[in-house]
Amino acid sequence: MRQDKMKSAKVKAGNYCAYQERTHQEVRDKLYELGLYRDEVEEVLTELISENYVNEERFARTFVSGKFRLKHWGRRKIIYELKHKNISPYCIDKALKEISDEEYEKVAMQLVDKKLSNMSGEEFIVKNKIARYMSNKGFETELVWSILNNNLKFRH
Repeated sequence: MRQDKMKSAKVKAGNYCAYQERTHQEVRDKLYELGLYRDEVEEVLTELISENYVNEERFARTFVSGKFRLKHWGRRKIIYELKHKNISPYCIDKALKEISDEEYEKVAMQLVDKKLSNMSGEEFIVKNKIARYMSNKGFETELVWSILNNNLKFRH
């Protein structure tokens, strides 16, 4: 009886993983939700990992790519969110290497330029607002201030 429940849970978890990339913890939670006990959850999860349904490195790469290229998040915010999802530092580092420094700086400059084109007022106040906005997006303070001070012409 338990064996049938485990097989059924494995199929459901496999479909859950096939739909989109998942972390180990997300799959664990799903298996508990399906009524499995701790040992059963770990056994099914191990099988799903060995069959490549679950791969945290692949999850991290997909997450980084989506959050950077679609939502324009900076590295700091991406790292924070991946750590929050219990992704290993190894997987985080490997995934972040897929963003080139040139592409990263280009996106940061585009965001700053776009934000700057919608703002007016005193240079100091505008720059501080943009710096805060970029910080909230997860971009490093040094990079943002470098862009604001060196690479943009302030529009009056």
